[in-house]
Amino acid sequence: MRSIDLASRSGVALKRAIQAKQLPRVACASARSFSSTSSNNTGVLPPRYETLYNKYSEVRRVLGSQRLTLAEKILYSHLDNVEESLLSNTNGGRDIRGKANLKLKPDRVNMQDASAQMALLQFMTCNLPQPVIPASIHCDHLIVGSKGADEDLKAGIATNNEVFDFLESAGKKYGIDFWPPGAGIIHQTVLENYAVPGLMMLGTDSHSPNAGGLTTITIGVGGADAVEALVGAPWELKAPKILGVRLTGKLNDWVSAKDVILHLTGRLTVRGGTGYIVEYFGPGVETLSLPGMATACNMGAEIGATTSIFPFTEASSRYLKATNREQADKDAKNFENFSKGSGQDSFFKFKADEGAQYDELIEIDLSKLEPHINGPFTPDLSIPLSEFKKTVQEQKWPEKLSAGLIGSCTNSSYEDMTRCESIVKAAEQAGIKPAADFYITPGSEGIRATLERDNTLQTFEKAGGIVLSNACGPCIGQWKRQDDIPKGTPNAILTSYNRNFRGRNDGNLETMNFLASPEIVTAMAYAGSTTFNPITDSLTTPDGKEFKFPTPKGLEGPETPFEAGREVFQVQSGTPNPNVEVAISPSSERLALLEPFETFPDSDLSGLRVLVKVTGKCTTDTISAAGPWLKYKGHLPNISENTLNTAVNAATGEVNVAYDLDGSKHTIPELAKQWKQRGQPWLVVAEHNYGEGSAREHAALQPRYLGARIIVTKSFARIHETNLKKQGVVPLTFANENDYDLIDAGDEVATVGLYEMLKNGGQGEVSLRVTKKDTGKVVEIKTKHAVSKDQAGFILAGSALNLLAKGN
Repeated sequence: MRSIDLASRSGVALKRAIQAKQLPRVACASARSFSSTSSNNTGVLPPRYETLYNKYSEVRRVLGSQRLTLAEKILYSHLDNVEESLLSNTNGGRDIRGKANLKLKPDRVNMQDASAQMALLQFMTCNLPQPVIPASIHCDHLIVGSKGADEDLKAGIATNNEVFDFLESAGKKYGIDFWPPGAGIIHQTVLENYAVPGLMMLGTDSHSPNAGGLTTITIGVGGADAVEALVGAPWELKAPKILGVRLTGKLNDWVSAKDVILHLTGRLTVRGGTGYIVEYFGPGVETLSLPGMATACNMGAEIGATTSIFPFTEASSRYLKATNREQADKDAKNFENFSKGSGQDSFFKFKADEGAQYDELIEIDLSKLEPHINGPFTPDLSIPLSEFKKTVQEQKWPEKLSAGLIGSCTNSSYEDMTRCESIVKAAEQAGIKPAADFYITPGSEGIRATLERDNTLQTFEKAGGIVLSNACGPCIGQWKRQDDIPKGTPNAILTSYNRNFRGRNDGNLETMNFLASPEIVTAMAYAGSTTFNPITDSLTTPDGKEFKFPTPKGLEGPETPFEAGREVFQVQSGTPNPNVEVAISPSSERLALLEPFETFPDSDLSGLRVLVKVTGKCTTDTISAAGPWLKYKGHLPNISENTLNTAVNAATGEVNVAYDLDGSKHTIPELAKQWKQRGQPWLVVAEHNYGEGSAREHAALQPRYLGARIIVTKSFARIHETNLKKQGVVPLTFANENDYDLIDAGDEVATVGLYEMLKNGGQGEVSLRVTKKDTGKVVEIKTKHAVSKDQAGFILAGSALNLLAKGN
């Protein structure tokens, strides 16, 4: 979280405002009022666009005739101080990307229930009456998918009622929109209700960029980042580079927008988008539906991208109308035609300037693209469908498909579901039933109600499909399988989800999740085989005839606007009520108030020990597992019991094993807990892209709580690196990757230059003096860091939250 510089005017103002409890009283708007601001054709803009245009005018004044990408227009038009951010150490604004530290003022914050718990607990320590910007809470992560929507939702509410009561009471007290369990998955709900072109949002989930399909800049963050925005402090981001993806042609029959991002993920790998915004453009964009564009943006998280974005198209306009937001559509179009000056740059167009340059450029001809299947165990192992059978057999992956799962935040649109419906209806006419378990997850109550109205859900259920609750469910590990496959048994599932790390879906490290479009998943579920190709292969009907699936056909949106759904699942909005008491039981095992972390010592760190040296992929799932552990998201001591519990020990190859200095064997969290009790600070050594995956800030909070002061790796994932700094943990990378081999578990470590670097606002080099545990030999290892001035401030303070709480 941004350091509040009490020597600056803005810092003093924020501090005084917090002390006086006089931050602007901006009521959190409801979903519909916020995204349906009105304007007319007399040259008057709604407030949202008036602010955006004024900032945009400042950007044009500062940068002159410099050509801007769409992402830059929206991002830079949300700067707190345009000149300060764009002209500081940027060669007069010519070298902004990758260098400037942007201090941004987002329009709103959206939080899912698992991460909202810790975010709200942190917000509460600031003692403010309400957030400065609109916010929302979405109860989607805590419902286990198992037997069907009604039964699962009832069980989920009973199990998690304490957490839901806490979130609902916090929403009422602080004027935050509350979407109850069953209302839908955060990303789909945001797309339907809050996303409008030109907006900048933060979401406490890595797949928040889903809203980029509707021309927003939406960035996944940790809870501390969210709190920073909620209290009105500028949110800091290293100016991303821009990766342009030019689309040409048109998708063929069995190919969907999901295949665009599956293909791109294979080309770029899980690290290829780090430090970039992915911006799609070109004539092929006009052929895509709005939900298709959202799908591509959603899964951009899998390449490490800061966010992804599409221009505003006719499909965008149709979607706004279908979701009952005709005024928002008119406002966006009026805004594009609004000008207070002369020349083309006086207009804010929701597309890149002619002549705008990209740091990297990739071209994809949609006409030549074929369906892809990605996995297992990593989303960037991308295999064309035509080669998948051969690959399965060569790799000796399971040929039997145990389950097919469609829907989720990535692929639950009306278009996705009706295309799958056409496949199911064709199979039904042939007398064929799915050979594998078949699950369907609607993304929102609006989607569910509309699909029910139009008989699509009934088609799935008649075929034997299980319609799950409008929640994340199996996608994030909330899945109680009905086939009783023993843990440790290799098996294959196909899903239309976005992520497939080992053990993620069902807790079985041997379950192989292959990602594909919902159409491919549906067809292959009927075959029950991973080697089946629905484009070329046939199935045998009960009467012995040969059956081949027809080309999937669906509708971009319903013929009449989307249904709102059942009243019980609608948003609860209102002005803040200070008389509401936030529900936290002192004896709770689910929720616990936070204690501040200790400040950084007045010297370099010494006497640290390497808790564990990790090899291979170490995701946020590895550091802080989800699934059954989600119930402890609001209780830091309890959830810390899972810290790094699927990490692989580099020395022994064992999972979740660490050795104390006396050679005794422990689980990693057990040893971390013992070292915390002994007052032994520690660090972790790891490889590339440490913290890949979810925006889960618990992966930073838990190590910090247990005594971690440093994480040293070959490279970090963006969100996790930021989360570590927000919690007072110093992320360092090896200046020479081969130095990873020079440090081992149990080694003693002291920092050299770290304290001076922090006191100098991030300026200076840091090295590690390593004393080998076995020989006593001393090795000096040079490191790199990306600590900014503000980040140095909150590391010294112990955490970003400590700085914000100082104002009370």
